[in-house]
Amino acid sequence: MTTDPIKRNDDKFIVSKPNLLNKPRPVMTLHDATQRFLFEDTPIRGELTQLETTLNDVFSKHNYPDTIKSLLGQFMAAAAMLSDTIKFEGTLSLQVRGAGQVRTIMAECRDNSAIRAIAQYNDDFDEQGELLGHGQMAITIEPKKGQRYQGVVPINDSELSLAAVLEDYFQQSEQIRTRIWLFSNQHQSAGLMIQAMPSSASESSLSSDADLETWERVIHLASTTSEEEILSLEPDVMLNRLFHEETVRVFEPRSLKFECTCSKEKTANAVRTLGEDEALDIVREMGHIDLDCQFCREKYAFSAEDVVELFKEPGDSTLN
Repeated sequence: MTTDPIKRNDDKFIVSKPNLLNKPRPVMTLHDATQRFLFEDTPIRGELTQLETTLNDVFSKHNYPDTIKSLLGQFMAAAAMLSDTIKFEGTLSLQVRGAGQVRTIMAECRDNSAIRAIAQYNDDFDEQGELLGHGQMAITIEPKKGQRYQGVVPINDSELSLAAVLEDYFQQSEQIRTRIWLFSNQHQSAGLMIQAMPSSASESSLSSDADLETWERVIHLASTTSEEEILSLEPDVMLNRLFHEETVRVFEPRSLKFECTCSKEKTANAVRTLGEDEALDIVREMGHIDLDCQFCREKYAFSAEDVVELFKEPGDSTLN
C-alpha cells in the first residue's frame, strides 16, 4: 500500500491533520469486533469488521469445503458490518437461495454482537464449480420492537461479488452511496465499508464539491486495502495505514461472537408441529425423537414422557 500523499485538484499536497486515531483508547482484541468510524466534518462514515474465533466456531460445527468457508466468511463479515450500521435490538440476516451448488447460505447477526451462519450444498460439490449461480438474496431486519423489513435483490456470483450486490442494494433501495470490500480465507474474514450519509434531513448526501472530493479521495485510499493487511492488523493500525492524512473519529468497538439461538424449549415446537399422535408413533417405533440444530449441531432428545408433557402445555411458536 502506498503512503504517498494524495494531491488535491489545486496540485497542493494535503496537510496532515491531527488524527483522532492516535488518542489513547482501550485495548481490544485483534479480531472478532466491528469498528465504526467517521471522517470529521464530512457526511462520510465507515465500518471495519474482523472475524477469527467467531468464524472458526462456526466452521467447527460443519465440514465445509474451503471455497464455501471463504464465501460464508464474507457473509458473516457483511452481516455483522451491516448490523452495526443500524444499531438496533434485533436480528439482521443475509440469505441466498441459488441455483448453483450451494443451495442455501445464510448469516445473521443478533443485537450487533451474536453471529451464526450456515451453508447447505450439493453432495457432489465441486470446488471448481459455480457456487451460488443465479439466485436471490434476502436482506431481512427483524427488530425486537417494530415491523419486520425485507429487501430482495438478484445475485449471480459468476458476475457479481457479494460486495457489489450489497453496494447496489444500498444505492437502489436506500439511495445511500456505499462502497464495500470483503475478504475471507478458511480461518479469518473481514469487511470494510465506506458510506455517504445525508449532511442534514433536507440535504442530499455529498451535496458540496468539497464532500465529493473527500469521498473520491477516501474511496481511493480504501481501495488500496489488501487481504493480508485487513486480516492481520489491529483496527487502529489498519485505519491509520489507510487514512493517516484524514481526521478520523473512532467509536468504541463492538465485540462479536458465535452464539446460536436454539434451545430445547424452541426445538420442542418442532415436535409439536408433528401432532401428538404422530409424535407418539415415532417414539413407539424409535424409542425417542432426536432433533439437532442445523446451525450448531446441538442434539435434543425427547422421550415418550417428554412428548406427553409437550402436548399438555401451550407451545411457544418460535422455532430455532
